[in-house]
Amino acid sequence: MPTRRRALVALAFLILLALASFAVALAAGSIAVDRADVLAALTGGDTPGAEIVRALRLPRAVAGFACGGLLALAGALMQVLLRNPLADPYVLGISGGAGVGALTAILIGLPVAGLTGFAFVGALAAMLTVFGLARGDGSWTQTRLLLTGVIVAAGCGALVALMLTIAPESKLRGMLFWLMGDLAQVAHPWLPAGALLVCLAAALPFARELNLLARGLLQAQAMGVSVPTVRRLIYAVASLATAMAVTSAGSIGFVGLVVPHLTRLALGNDQRLLLPASALAGGSLLLLADTAARTMVAPLQLPVGVLTALIGVPVFLFLLTRQPK
Repeated sequence: MPTRRRALVALAFLILLALASFAVALAAGSIAVDRADVLAALTGGDTPGAEIVRALRLPRAVAGFACGGLLALAGALMQVLLRNPLADPYVLGISGGAGVGALTAILIGLPVAGLTGFAFVGALAAMLTVFGLARGDGSWTQTRLLLTGVIVAAGCGALVALMLTIAPESKLRGMLFWLMGDLAQVAHPWLPAGALLVCLAAALPFARELNLLARGLLQAQAMGVSVPTVRRLIYAVASLATAMAVTSAGSIGFVGLVVPHLTRLALGNDQRLLLPASALAGGSLLLLADTAARTMVAPLQLPVGVLTALIGVPVFLFLLTRQPK
C-alpha cells in the first residue's frame, strides 16, 4: 500500500507540473498574456492575446511537451533494452538519419512539410539499417546492436558535416538551428502528441516483462518472458518515438538521457510507474526549456537544444560522480 500511494503521489505531482508548465508556456513571451486571458482563449473567448495563444503558443507548447515526452520515454526503453542506465535515444543513430534527411530537404529548398517528411524517412532508414545489420545471422545482442548504432551514427555524422560544408550561407542558419533543436517550425504539433499516446499504450502492457528483462536475460526467460519478442517491441517503440521527436523538433540532447535516469533514482525501476513518469517529466522539462529559449533574449529565440544541453551537462556530470548509497 505505501508503494502504491507513493506512485499515485508521484504521478499526481508530475501531472500538476505538466499543467503548470503549460500555463507558463502559454502566458510567457515577448507579449505577456494574463493567465485569465489564457484560460478564456482556450475556452474560445475573444480576449487580448487570444490569437497569439491559440495560433502560436498552444501548438508549440503541445509539440514541445510531446517531443520531450517521446524522448524521455524512448530513453527509458533504451536503458532497459541495452541494460545501461546511461543509454539515450540517439545511441542507435536514428537522430543522425533524421539529420541527413532534414538537411537534404533544406538544401533542395523544400518547405516545412517536405523537411518533416525527409527527416522521418531518414530516421526510418537509419532504424531499419541498424536493426538489419545488428541481426546479421540472427545472433542479436546488446553489444552488437550498440556497435552497429555507433557506426551508423558516425556515417550519418560524416554526411551531415559534408552537407554543412557545401551548403550556401543563406541556408546554414536554418540547418544549424535544426541540428541544435528548434520548436519554432513544427508543422503538425498534434502528430507527436498522438505518437506519445500510442507509444505509451504500446509499452505499458509489457511493463512486467520489462521489469524482468531489466534484471537479466536468464531470469526473464526463466519467468516465461519471450525475450526476442520483447526486445523487438522495445526497439520498435523506442525507435519510432525517437524518430517522431527528432522529425518534429530536431536533435534535442540530454532529455532522453537525464530524465529517465533521474526518474529512476527518485521513483525506482518499476516500469509501470517509470514509463509514464518519464514521459510527464520529459515533456515538462522540454516545455519549460522552450519557454525560456523564446523569452530569455526576446524577440530573438534560442535553439531549445542549447538550453537542454546547458541543463543536462552539469546534471550528467553529477550523476557520474555520484557515489552509490
